[in-house]
Amino acid sequence: MSSLSVAINLPFKPEPVDIDVDLYADLESDALFKMLPANAKEYVQNSPHLLEYLHTFPVNTYGIPLFVSELTKDLRNNKNPNVIYPVNDTTFVHILPDPDDVRNYYIPIEPSFLHSVSDILPVVETKLIDLIDGLETDPTTDKERADVIKKMLATIAIVKPPGVDVASLTKKDVQAGGSSKLMTFLNTDFTAQKKMKSGKKSKNIPITPEGKIILSKVEYQAIEYLLVRDKIEMGVLKPFLSDSYIEDISCDGVGPIFIEHKVFKGLKSVVEFKVSSELDEFVVKVAERIKRPITYRNPVVDATLPDGSRINIVYGTAISKHGSNFTIRKVNEVPLSILNIVESGGIDYVSAAYLWICVEYGMSLFVSGETASGKTTLLNAITTFIPPENKIVTIEDTPELNVPHRNWVREVALAKGGGESGGAGGEVTMFDLLKAALRQRPNQILVGEIRGVEGSVAFGAMQTGHPVMSTFHAASVEKLIQRLCGDPINIPKTYVDNLNLVVIQSAVKRPDGQTVRRMISCNELVGYNAETGGFTFVQMFTWEPVSDTFVWTGKGSSFLLENKIASMLGIPDSKKAEIYLEVEKRAKILERLHKAGYIKFWDLFHMITKIKKQGLLTIGA
Repeated sequence: MSSLSVAINLPFKPEPVDIDVDLYADLESDALFKMLPANAKEYVQNSPHLLEYLHTFPVNTYGIPLFVSELTKDLRNNKNPNVIYPVNDTTFVHILPDPDDVRNYYIPIEPSFLHSVSDILPVVETKLIDLIDGLETDPTTDKERADVIKKMLATIAIVKPPGVDVASLTKKDVQAGGSSKLMTFLNTDFTAQKKMKSGKKSKNIPITPEGKIILSKVEYQAIEYLLVRDKIEMGVLKPFLSDSYIEDISCDGVGPIFIEHKVFKGLKSVVEFKVSSELDEFVVKVAERIKRPITYRNPVVDATLPDGSRINIVYGTAISKHGSNFTIRKVNEVPLSILNIVESGGIDYVSAAYLWICVEYGMSLFVSGETASGKTTLLNAITTFIPPENKIVTIEDTPELNVPHRNWVREVALAKGGGESGGAGGEVTMFDLLKAALRQRPNQILVGEIRGVEGSVAFGAMQTGHPVMSTFHAASVEKLIQRLCGDPINIPKTYVDNLNLVVIQSAVKRPDGQTVRRMISCNELVGYNAETGGFTFVQMFTWEPVSDTFVWTGKGSSFLLENKIASMLGIPDSKKAEIYLEVEKRAKILERLHKAGYIKFWDLFHMITKIKKQGLLTIGA
């Protein structure tokens, strides 16, 4: 991706920086550094650009920010946050209040954030082009490309000694011994002012007699960061994509990038696109980066970023009047486990244990709800309940599911022209993949989302004994059945009861105004009544909004537990009620695992596998 001059619209007037950025070796003499808490001092020592930012920040107005290594839930209640937290080794985020808006500010602090190297970059890039043209072999991975850029920068640039202001020296000063420290370092020469393509003059850029550009340490770090960020990675999106606390990133057109944050909720970034043409150029570069070229003829792209995040791009003002727009749905590097969801209040131990038994014994289920209600997150979490020895096939148009099983076939639909080369190519639909999956002898088929004709194949698979798990867009069981039986899915009504379970998921507002994700209900589909034309379903669990708890409304009347699973296990009618005790037993197992710290996705799966091998999950044991 090429460099783009995206605007940074700070919500405060920056204070003049009166420190020499090369004097960070003597941090203890800096007045602001002395005022910082211990953890902030450690951050500054490793990332000097953070101190430069703090010097521009009006501390007298806002106070020294709270520095935290991790964000905690109690920060949600802070109405006027002034918080800085690390995103990675080089990037920090400052959350600052906006008294005039419901959205507070999100300020990414990168090595290049304040230290302007716009005059030097073109000179560096020109020298790099000559070196790249001479490469004998092309690097194949992003890491290899980044390493090549870093090595080349080290070849064409050199860091000047601390305490030497090269820009203030003249060649005559150096020859007269005006800086013996610098002369000891190298025999320096200076370029004349270089003209940029725009015709504007740049500042003096010092070079050595061998032609190496002389940079301060901060300039060198900023240039190295920008080259890798903009040429190899996702450009200005990098800090947002690196932030594990972000759920969604959106740009609605010309203007700021907006964020949905896990702790601070809706935020507006200080990073803005000022010109429509520049936003167009940016989304074109993003589409090229993910090998899904975008044009005026094909202006909409749904794809996956290198980190697995899902992106939707709409290109051009013809169909997006505010300019091109994009929306990114972040994915967690480590999927949330069912215990993570229990911890957040999204489900409880008993309903999770009920799902555990149903999934283990091959019941088909849909997790249904509106957009961004947590459907895929819940579906992925309950994959840990699938027996570890099972073979699983996942089918998605955009890969989001992350299954813990070793025997896992992961298949992704391919749009026309969506090949690796980005050129013309055949289309492979989810319908095609689902038909192919039936020949692969899976124990479970997971479909990312059922929207169209693939639904009929999914229900055909259920009829032939293949358990299918999927997400679906419908806010209730009734709406789900209507959509299944209508265009374009067109499932015959008599087929619908092949689906055993429907979990309704929703994003709801609590009395304190906070939006949370909850399993609203868990429903068993019992059958179709031909006389009335209706369906019988039983609510097994319901969410009680006043107490924010889950009620086992179907205890003692579960069609699946008594008539399907108990019969499958050969439990006699007189003892079928004991299967409810198994739900309670597994709820206690989940609670013990939670208290023992086995909360993470992979840890939980491995512990469930061990428990199964020990024979503790045999019903009746």
